[in-house]
Amino acid sequence: MDFVRTPRDAYVAGIPDSTVFQGDARDILASLPPRFFRCCVTSPPYWGLRDYKASGQIGAEDDPEEYIGRLVAVFEQVHRVLTDDGTLWLNIGDSYTSGNRGYRAPDKKNPIRAMSYRAKTPEGLKPKDLVGIPWRLAFALQNAGWYLRSDIIWEKPNCMPESVKDRPTRCHEYLFLLSKSLRYHYRCDSLREDNGRNRRTVWSIPTEPFSEAHFATFPTALVEPCILAGSEPGDWVLDPFFGSGTVGVVCEQQHRSYIGIELNPEYVELAVHRIHRTERLLFTYDMEVEK
Repeated sequence: MDFVRTPRDAYVAGIPDSTVFQGDARDILASLPPRFFRCCVTSPPYWGLRDYKASGQIGAEDDPEEYIGRLVAVFEQVHRVLTDDGTLWLNIGDSYTSGNRGYRAPDKKNPIRAMSYRAKTPEGLKPKDLVGIPWRLAFALQNAGWYLRSDIIWEKPNCMPESVKDRPTRCHEYLFLLSKSLRYHYRCDSLREDNGRNRRTVWSIPTEPFSEAHFATFPTALVEPCILAGSEPGDWVLDPFFGSGTVGVVCEQQHRSYIGIELNPEYVELAVHRIHRTERLLFTYDMEVEK
């Protein structure tokens, strides 16, 4: 991959195009210039669902309102670094209160669900309540100045089974389209369905296994339409919760430049190895070096 030296990326002289930063998303975003990225596609850690084993991780808060507040602060910085016609594509799932159980036992079909801690039932909610995290976050971002343009249902036809007997098995998550301005960059033709009609708001996309990851990965088939609709070849794309690097994989394939931010160094290594398989060179840059 050639180094890119344009006025838009002069702020990182010495750091090559398409980079993964290891560190806290809010801190690293604060160091990036305003109005730089055309598009942000991301899936932050979900509240109370998994221990990502990283100090300072988002998602382990005792109260969902604290979790929402931390995410709003991160996306405030995302808002700042997006171009005025930029968009945010935000994938987020929901969770249930724990019923004041302080742990979650292993599941033979899904062992990663085991947790050594679980938040108590928050004030105002009851045991076994569905928390409503996606819409709480969407409304909080709307109140913070984002335009809430669409709610997309990601239906997972191969969802994990659940051993519940008092409610239906959940097989969907939300994908919100938010924009920075009233008018924004959106390539409608890239989201046409096979029959030529405008794409509907229910997307049936299977989850994708990734043998090296012991956690759910962002499917490329979910990320690709967001990047195609929200950017042009050569544009910069951002993912502040990079995880296993799916956004980077799609950007490599679709000729977009990208910056990913990931707190867990093990996930950074995983993402780098995964993206290297595209046979295009990826550099990592640890912000700790600068401190």
